[in-house]
Amino acid sequence: MEPLRVLELYSGIGGMHHALRESHIPAQVVAAIDVNTVANEVYKYNFPDTQLLAKTIEGITLEEFDKLSFNMILMSPPCQPFTRIGLQGDMTDRRTNSFLHVLDILPRLQKLPRYILLENVKGFEVSSTRDLLIETIENCGFRYQEFLLSPTSLGIPNSRLRYFLIAKLQSEPLPFQAPGQLETAEEIDRKHQQNNDLTVQMLKDFLEDEVDMNLYILPPKSLLRYALLLDIVKPTCRRSTCFTKGYGSYVEGTGSVLQTAEDVQIEAIYKSLTNLPQEEQIAKLSMLKLRYFTPKEIANLLGFPPEFGFPKKITMKQCYRLLGNSLNVHVVAKLIKILCE
Repeated sequence: MEPLRVLELYSGIGGMHHALRESHIPAQVVAAIDVNTVANEVYKYNFPDTQLLAKTIEGITLEEFDKLSFNMILMSPPCQPFTRIGLQGDMTDRRTNSFLHVLDILPRLQKLPRYILLENVKGFEVSSTRDLLIETIENCGFRYQEFLLSPTSLGIPNSRLRYFLIAKLQSEPLPFQAPGQLETAEEIDRKHQQNNDLTVQMLKDFLEDEVDMNLYILPPKSLLRYALLLDIVKPTCRRSTCFTKGYGSYVEGTGSVLQTAEDVQIEAIYKSLTNLPQEEQIAKLSMLKLRYFTPKEIANLLGFPPEFGFPKKITMKQCYRLLGNSLNVHVVAKLIKILCE
């Protein structure tokens, strides 16, 4: 098989590129494109030999796209216009403009790509932008399938439900249910004879051996204010909530925190808080030794390989923000293999 020539749009910190490597499909990323300067620093650090274009996608002309001569597109367009907790501006949100440019360019390319893979948040599947995407690829002759998948389906103890679309330039339909219906992980496994009875791993398999607690421990004010809102997990747990870009800066709804004092019973701590002065409440909660997951640990849960890293000049806050905007490498790698088989 001749190596695929892959165009990586919205390349971020390189999640799609890592997934491509994990899939073992012969391929070369001919260009990665992203406007985020911090993300680009991380991308260059991990893929120094890949052509990285630090420019807006809508600023790239049809001629420039044609010169790249790609036959696969991997992309994760901005999710803010579609997220359930946002304004859901959809096509009226200016952050959709770059993707609309891609859809405008696609039918006019000298040579259509053979494969397309797109990732976004749950909510994209009910957007007008999604409808335009489907109309465009159908008119171009692509067969497609849509999915709602979470890493838990692959035995990874992290919930990160996302929308995916794979499309192939062919006359035969993909081996899934009718277009317009969303596939689940169980259906993928059943139709591709995989084992869907996976045991979800424990979190301890993804943790660093040595962590400086002073850097990651929850401060007393956070303990007191968010005690009843924290999603607390232990290393032996087989779950964690989705980590967002606000992790480490905000507490509520941004991801799980780790209880490192495993022998302390959390129920007993919380029952004893009633009517205690604030100082004693903090003392009780501190017994749990709650800390944030480190950026490396979150990267592990997202499927980034051991060699993945951040340049030293990237701050911890920036690391969390970039990871919160990223994707799960293992899920994408599986979809790439299905798409190219």
